[in-house]
Amino acid sequence: MTDHNGTTVTHRRYIPYSHAHYGGDLVDGAYGLGMFGDVATELCILTDGDEGLFASYTDVQFKAPVRAGDVVEATAVVVRTGTRSRTVEFTLTVVCRADPARGDSAATALAEPITATTATGTVVVP
Repeated sequence: MTDHNGTTVTHRRYIPYSHAHYGGDLVDGAYGLGMFGDVATELCILTDGDEGLFASYTDVQFKAPVRAGDVVEATAVVVRTGTRSRTVEFTLTVVCRADPARGDSAATALAEPITATTATGTVVVP
């Protein structure tokens, strides 16, 4: 068995305004979970040559709002390697945010990213 602990994958994505579901241009929490599935898939491909299957989350915490116009970064890190399973820690951070007070298309790269969502999950590979 190869130890994959520490293997990391990060995806970055702009969130379009068409994904806002709530007042204040808020995006639902499932958006980040979808990104976690994407980084988990790439992680499984890198470590095991297979897309794997997402088995479960043991913890999901929504810590800060995600808004349309944000640029977010989803990161997955293997923290435990089993025979067929991998425990993965996920983090979704906001790295850029729209700044409508300065203009319709204004945005700011954040000096300090905002941690929006964290989770721990298990993936299974053949």
